Amino acid sequence: MGKQGHRVAAEVKADIIRRIKEEGVPIAQAAKEHGITDRAIYNWLGVGAKGAPTFSEFSRLQKQNKDLLEIVGEMTLKLSQAQKKN
Repeated sequence: MGKQGHRVAAEVKADIIRRIKEEGVPIAQAAKEHGITDRAIYNWLGVGAKGAPTFSEFSRLQKQNKDLLEIVGEMTLKLSQAQKKN
């Protein structure tokens, strides 16, 4: 499989990418196990990467982040008050 120009089956690519993303397998290790270059895996990962988020996605994420920070703040305040009572 390590020969230049040799194609890796789509199922094998998907499995390698899954192992890297979900199991945390280092890219160098996966490449060595399959007889391919690190660069090939980085290229596969790049092809699957999405571009920059749209403005609406960015706005939604900003609002979600703000809401979560408010919740964390409220919970921190309640925890602090509860600890003072005890």
